[in-house]
Amino acid sequence: MTSAKVTDEKVTGAPEEGYERGLGSRQVQMIAIGGAIGVGLFMGAGANIAKAGPSIILMYALAGVVIFFIMRALGELLLYRPVSGSFAEYAREFLGPFFGFVTGWTYWLMWVVTGMAELTAAAIYIHFWFPEIPQWVSALVFLVVLFGVNLISVKIFGEVEFWFSMIKVTAIIGMIVIGLGVLTLGFSDAGDTATVSNLWAHDGFFPNGIGSSLMTLQGVMFAYLAVELVGVTAGESENPEKTLPKAINTLPWRIIVFYVGALLVILSVVKWTEFSAGESPFVHAFGKIGIPLAAGIVNFVVLTAALSSCNSGMYSTGRMLRDLASNSEAPQAFGKLTARKTPAIGIAVSVALMGIGVVLNYVVPEKAFQYVTSVATAAGIWTWMMILVSHIRYRAAVDAGRLRASSFPAPGGAIFSWVALLFLIGVTFMIAYDKDARICLYVAAGWAVALGIGWAILKRRNPQITVRGGDEPELEKVG
Repeated sequence: MTSAKVTDEKVTGAPEEGYERGLGSRQVQMIAIGGAIGVGLFMGAGANIAKAGPSIILMYALAGVVIFFIMRALGELLLYRPVSGSFAEYAREFLGPFFGFVTGWTYWLMWVVTGMAELTAAAIYIHFWFPEIPQWVSALVFLVVLFGVNLISVKIFGEVEFWFSMIKVTAIIGMIVIGLGVLTLGFSDAGDTATVSNLWAHDGFFPNGIGSSLMTLQGVMFAYLAVELVGVTAGESENPEKTLPKAINTLPWRIIVFYVGALLVILSVVKWTEFSAGESPFVHAFGKIGIPLAAGIVNFVVLTAALSSCNSGMYSTGRMLRDLASNSEAPQAFGKLTARKTPAIGIAVSVALMGIGVVLNYVVPEKAFQYVTSVATAAGIWTWMMILVSHIRYRAAVDAGRLRASSFPAPGGAIFSWVALLFLIGVTFMIAYDKDARICLYVAAGWAVALGIGWAILKRRNPQITVRGGDEPELEKVG
């Protein structure tokens, strides 16, 4: 009877974590939308187009389907038990404390290294307008301002993220409308060559072969990093039972419009052979169309995308460190909330490490950005895998009658989670095959060793932390 009672308490909704439920439906929806639009689309798409040609549209669509499977799996878990620890909490419950420990710290690492890259990228974008301002000054200013935003309150964070996302959404919709105008009305210099046949007229839809197209999936997946951020907001959403399903269910439309739609239009207006790595395809396309200040406009949009990512990183790192601290897997100081109900110490430590990244950019070569994004992708793939495996374990427990069913079940049960899991394993093999991206697996191996040592030390200092085998019957003993 005791274990059954504990299980029931475990699933009856959101526990009181001390946070302020200050994120309204409007903010959660826009955070979810913004999470699907980032620098990976605005800047990274150029290199992917050069490798895959028009077939890159199919790659973004394929990855988008898998991301939707992941988010529906996460959605079912969130409505089973909405907590700010999110994926780390579910890995801890369904796979054991060690996996919760690894997932929490790995997701924290993902956002710290992403923050390093985004801060420096934002400083480079400012350099576009004000070349006389030293890069480190811009990076430091952004770091301090966003740190302040995250310390004030979750409502301020939500409002800032809302407007960052609004800028990105408005810009892409505007680009699509203008591109469609060029295609249908033929205005501007690009109107003479703009045609839908550009999608297949230049060496076909797969100009470099299907293999080359598939190899872009690792870069494509980076573009979708942060889409899972909506799960971290669960503990601070005003009404998670309504806002979270709505945010997740609209994901396919966001992918269709912002990725597939935008790339369809861009690659119809300008033939794919004109795009190259290191250049935003949007800047190139709108420069050819002849829109005044096109480069400056897109530069501003990409700047907001970088700041949005860094802002989200500060938010999520603080929450993840607090979850780890609450489970005795991080220093207890990270578990403290300020009077404004923000995990200030955890945010401050994360921000300090992001600042080190700015300093390091004085001495590391330019290729360090590629390495950083590769590490972030590997950490993101691990997080997604943990979501899927946790969901598979959860559905097994529900089917066996040990846990209550979620009010937001994923279609197909665990079937699509298995499909998505196999897809991510395939992407990992592609990363290993690519000599430039392969370095992230070396970093991942070193990180795994560090976490293993950390876990061993943690167990020695706190004998109460034990490794569960993850057997399904153990789920009845959670708590």
